[in-house]
Amino acid sequence: MSPQGLFQSRFIRMSLPSPRRLLELACQSLLRDEASAITALELLPKELFPPLFMAAFAGRHNKVLKAMVQAWPFSCLPLGALMKDQQPHQETFRSVLDGLDVLLAQEVCSRRWKLQVLNLRKKDHQEFWTMWSRTRTEMCSLLEPEASQPTEKRQKVDDSGRGPKSPLALVEVFVDICLEEGLPDASLSYLTKKISQGRGLLHLCCKKLKIFAVSVQNVSILKMVQLDSVLDLEVNCTWRLSTLGKFAPYLGQMGSLRRFMFSHSLSAYTLSAWEEQSVGQFTSQFLSLLHLQELYLDSISFLRGRLDQMIRCLKTPLETVSITNCLLSERDLIYMSQMLDVSQLKSLSLSGVNLTSISSEPLRVLMERASATLQDLDLDECGIMDPGFMDILPALSCCSELTTLSFCENPISMAVLEDLLRHTIGLSKLNHVLYAVPLESYDDNTGTLHLGLLAQLHAKLRQMLQELGRPSMAWFSASPCPHCGDRTFYDPHPILCSCYLSI
Repeated sequence: MSPQGLFQSRFIRMSLPSPRRLLELACQSLLRDEASAITALELLPKELFPPLFMAAFAGRHNKVLKAMVQAWPFSCLPLGALMKDQQPHQETFRSVLDGLDVLLAQEVCSRRWKLQVLNLRKKDHQEFWTMWSRTRTEMCSLLEPEASQPTEKRQKVDDSGRGPKSPLALVEVFVDICLEEGLPDASLSYLTKKISQGRGLLHLCCKKLKIFAVSVQNVSILKMVQLDSVLDLEVNCTWRLSTLGKFAPYLGQMGSLRRFMFSHSLSAYTLSAWEEQSVGQFTSQFLSLLHLQELYLDSISFLRGRLDQMIRCLKTPLETVSITNCLLSERDLIYMSQMLDVSQLKSLSLSGVNLTSISSEPLRVLMERASATLQDLDLDECGIMDPGFMDILPALSCCSELTTLSFCENPISMAVLEDLLRHTIGLSKLNHVLYAVPLESYDDNTGTLHLGLLAQLHAKLRQMLQELGRPSMAWFSASPCPHCGDRTFYDPHPILCSCYLSI
C-alpha cells in the first residue's frame, strides 16, 4: 500500500469525532512502520501532529521524532510541557535536537517551515498536549507566534509568500538554566553543543536563570544565552567584588529582566579604590533594567553607605523591594525614603535590617509615600522597640491596601500591640498579622518564654478583635525555638517544633 493509502486508511476517518482511545491506537499502528510514518508526515493534517508526537515520544521512536521536528506545523513545539511528568531518555531528547540540526542545515528552507520556538520549559503551554482533540480552528491557533511570546529579535515568518524561504530563519530554544558547581547535566551539555554548532541560527533563550557557582564552563554557557530573554535572575554566590565587577556587563544586557534576586556578596566594610569601582560597575547596570519590577537583596555586605548608588540607577517604579539581612546606615534609609519611586510599590521587606539605632523617621516617611499601594510589609527582626513602633503607627494606619503585616522578633510591649491593633482595625483588607511575642510573655527571672502568659495575652488580643468587629482577622505570634532557632507559632496555642516538644 502506498504511504498516501496508508495514511488515508488510518487517519481520514479521524476527521470525524472519534474516541480518544481510537486515535491512540491509530497512532500506535502507524508507528509500527516508522518509514511509512515518516513518509506520511507530508499528508498529515496539522491537528494530528500532537497525538502522533506524544505517541512517538512515549515510545521512543527517535527517527520519527527527528522527522516530525522538521515538519512541525506550529510555530512552537512545547517539548518541556511533555517532559513535565517524565524525564526523557537522552537519545529521545537528542533526536529532537538533531531534527533541528537537519532543519537548520537546509540551504533554502521549505515553504512549510513553521517552527520558530522549541520550548523546553516545563510550566509553559501545559494545556497544549491535552487540547489536540479540539476543533481544527482552535488547534491551528493554539501556538501561533503571539502565543509563544517570542523575543523582539525574532524575524517575522511570512506564510503568505510563495516559493522557498530565506535561509536566515532561526529557531529559539527556551530553557530554564541553573548554573551550579560541577558539570552541567547531560541535556544542557548536549543543547549547548548544538547551540555552538548552529551557525548562529539556533538561539539559546532563558526566561529563568539561576547562578549558584562560577566556573569556566558556566561562563561559557552564560555567553551563549540571549541575555535579553532573561526575565527572572537569581544570583546566590559568595562572590568577591572583583567577580561581581566581571559579571556586571552580563547583567546590563538583561534588558527584559523583571525579577532580580541577589545574595551573599563578600566584602570588607572599607573598600579599596578598585573595589569601589567594581561596586559602581555593578550598580550602573541598573540603568539598563528598564522593565525591573521586583528587587531582592539579601546579605549584601557592600550595601551600607552605597544604597543611593543603586537607587539612583533605578529608572522604573518597583512593585517589590526586599532588602534583608543587610547593614544599612541612617543615610541609606533617608535616601531610600525620599528618592525611591514607590508609586507602584506593593511589597516591602526590611527583615533582618537592624534599625535599633536608626531614627524611625525615614521608615515613617517611606510608609506614608507608599501607603496608597503597599500590600505586604515585613519588618521581622529589625530591633524596633516601643518608641519606634509608636512613631510609625500613624503611617501604618494609612496603608489602605495592606493585606499582610509581619514584625516578629522585635522587643515590643503588650501596650504597643494593643495600640497597633486599634490603629489597624480600620484597614479592611488587612487579614494576616504576624506579631512579635510581647515582652510580658517572658519570665522575669529566667528570661524564657512563658507559654501560659503568652496564651493569656493572645486571648486578650483576640477579645479586642471580637469587640472591634474584626473576629476573622488572623493574628499570630511567633518566637524562635531556643534549641534550633526555628519559629514557633501561636494561635492561640503553640505549634511547637519537634525539638521543643522533646524537652
